[in-house]
Amino acid sequence: MSSPLPDSMQVIAIQEPGGPDVLKLQERRIAVPYEGEVLIKVSAAGVNRPDILQRQGAYPPPKGASDLPGLEVAGTIVKLGRNTSRYKIGDTVCALCPGGGYAQYAAVPEGHALPIPDGLDFTQAAALPETFFTVWTNVFQRGALQSGETLLIHGGSSGIGTTAIQIAKARGAIVIATAGSDEKCAACKSLGADHTINYQTTDYVDAVKDITGGAGANVILDMVGGDYIERNYRAAAIEGRIIQIAFLNGAIAEVDFTRLMIKRLTHTGSTLRPQSVAAKAKIAQELEAEIWPLIANGTIAPRIDKVFRFENAAEAHTYMETGTHIGKIVLTLD
Repeated sequence: MSSPLPDSMQVIAIQEPGGPDVLKLQERRIAVPYEGEVLIKVSAAGVNRPDILQRQGAYPPPKGASDLPGLEVAGTIVKLGRNTSRYKIGDTVCALCPGGGYAQYAAVPEGHALPIPDGLDFTQAAALPETFFTVWTNVFQRGALQSGETLLIHGGSSGIGTTAIQIAKARGAIVIATAGSDEKCAACKSLGADHTINYQTTDYVDAVKDITGGAGANVILDMVGGDYIERNYRAAAIEGRIIQIAFLNGAIAEVDFTRLMIKRLTHTGSTLRPQSVAAKAKIAQELEAEIWPLIANGTIAPRIDKVFRFENAAEAHTYMETGTHIGKIVLTLD
């Protein structure tokens, strides 16, 4: 028989929009799993760029979601909502959250929880959902990357980048990654990137053209925006697909769209958090079928840069904002 659940839980809340110091440890009533949801006792939670944007007041949670930051967790199911069928109490899972991951307990739709791949602990598993869901839906669903095509990944040493490198290589793509230092370029190489470009010292457009014999990249995964938008059009191949997932250099740019027409480019993008429960469940199903076996056999592994205690979430945010990390940052509650 499972132990009775407490009435309250500790959480990391955003007191007001601002810097990392606005993240405070609080006590709240324990989360409740509604119909179609499971309640997870959280052992670890991933830290992601959208958490920082939410803390700054620039990325509000979608309607009905928790106001707490935290988009991915790993832990143990301790309660089932009505009309759930896959899991039982005691199962260990990692899960994508609409919010609320910075807490001792998190309620998530059952379809957004996945079994922890063999060989991974809670900390490693907590580093999977947000980046793997994002990469899969953007690079493979929207970008339709095929074996033998060239993928250009900006921010190759980020959590998204380290994930995209590994999945793309495992599926037969040629991978070019940009990063801001020789150390980060070396890390991208170690994860399987065929070519790396230090954007601080080299023009990535010229480098991509040299690497591809003038053809350009078939798919470009961009989280930078700003002046990269125009440059991506120059670096793209005929019929290239440019996937926008963030705008670290700004969402407004002056762009000559002539190249988009001449090259027959597709420029698309998405955000994950506002998508429907059903859409995210479909991503989860495809990941479990296509990618989870590659994690279980060691072909792909989450790259963890640094682990912080749960109560030190402000330190984790400060560290992420330095931009020095290579891979994922995780909070641990165990």
